Amino acid sequence: MKVPKKYQFIVDIGKALHIYGIPSYKIQSYLTQVADTKGITGSFMDLPTWINYVFYEDKNSYNYIESIPPGSLNLGAFSRIDELTNKVIDEEINEDEIEEELKIIHAKTKEVNHYYLTLAHAFAAGSFSMMIGTNWISFGFALLLGALTYLFVFLATKSKYIENVFESLSALVVTIISCLLTYIFPDFNLGLTILASIIIFIPGLAITTALEEITSKSLVAGGAKLFDAVVVLFKQFFGVILGLGLMTSLIDIDLTFYVSNLPKWTIFLAIPVFSITVLPIFQVRKKDMFFGVLTGIFAFFMAVILSSGLGILGSTFIATLAVVGISRIFGRISKTPKSVYLTQGIVMLVPGSKSFMGLSNSFFNPSITASANLFEEVAFILMAIIGGLLFAGTFRERKPKKIKL
Repeated sequence: MKVPKKYQFIVDIGKALHIYGIPSYKIQSYLTQVADTKGITGSFMDLPTWINYVFYEDKNSYNYIESIPPGSLNLGAFSRIDELTNKVIDEEINEDEIEEELKIIHAKTKEVNHYYLTLAHAFAAGSFSMMIGTNWISFGFALLLGALTYLFVFLATKSKYIENVFESLSALVVTIISCLLTYIFPDFNLGLTILASIIIFIPGLAITTALEEITSKSLVAGGAKLFDAVVVLFKQFFGVILGLGLMTSLIDIDLTFYVSNLPKWTIFLAIPVFSITVLPIFQVRKKDMFFGVLTGIFAFFMAVILSSGLGILGSTFIATLAVVGISRIFGRISKTPKSVYLTQGIVMLVPGSKSFMGLSNSFFNPSITASANLFEEVAFILMAIIGGLLFAGTFRERKPKKIKL
């Protein structure tokens, strides 16, 4: 059934927001505001695999449901769609122009620079290995293995099979190569290098976003996304477990072996580098890059500085409040939705790596107390982030913009 022309632009905006990974409650808020501005009465429900639009006309109603695969977060597209939505709300653009603008936005997202993305994945792995403390040998191979993981990202776009097994396959290959390197380089940090190489795929942000949706009362969407994120985490962990199982039958492996000899100053270099690597991965627009990197650096150091006095729960909570505040300031300055900067700040706080390490300890570390402490830290960080977002008013409905007369 064809969508009536007067509703088509709302359907198109909703689909675009979904494709680019915007949380469900924000999509519903955007669509409701756009519909109200145009004098259309509607009700909208966004779920991970479909969107339901209901439009009301006097005593009649029009219902349209569209099945859409789960989206992936694209901050550049989100920023552009937010500008487009504000143009619609301010009545600066008509329905025909909306369609053309959306085509331009979709075309922009397809402009992929594989060279930059390879460097981004490489330096995300390398800088993270510096942040958690490693040695020069492990750092160098983390760079190479991080670049290798982008090969799997590229192949996943060409093969449906690789797309389905991507998380487990990439983790398996990285683990096997890392185990072989321990045989050649005695000082190689096996566990940390595996973690650093796949850190960009560990769904810490996805888990946080899912809990954000659940907190905002989008229970179905949030629950589904939380389960999906946990499954992704276990798929990655399965790849590591399988790789270690295969290699332990061939060579001696000591996961507890650890050598750290990097100078302390390297962490101050690694933090901004890690924040910069997020930019091409999330396709952040050039005009938003500077403030995005500043937000990430600010988030990390805020949490670290406060952790000594307030503990992990209090420091993460205060850091989240501060990140929301600075994101709003940067959003007003750049006229970009604060979520673009907020996401880059939250990335530096989320406990994805700790979740993975907690799983590892559960299997390989004989100390039950150590595993319990890690899981406790994960829970505290998640609670603190969600609490900070909640108290900062992040889950409020978008305030209606005043229509210019």
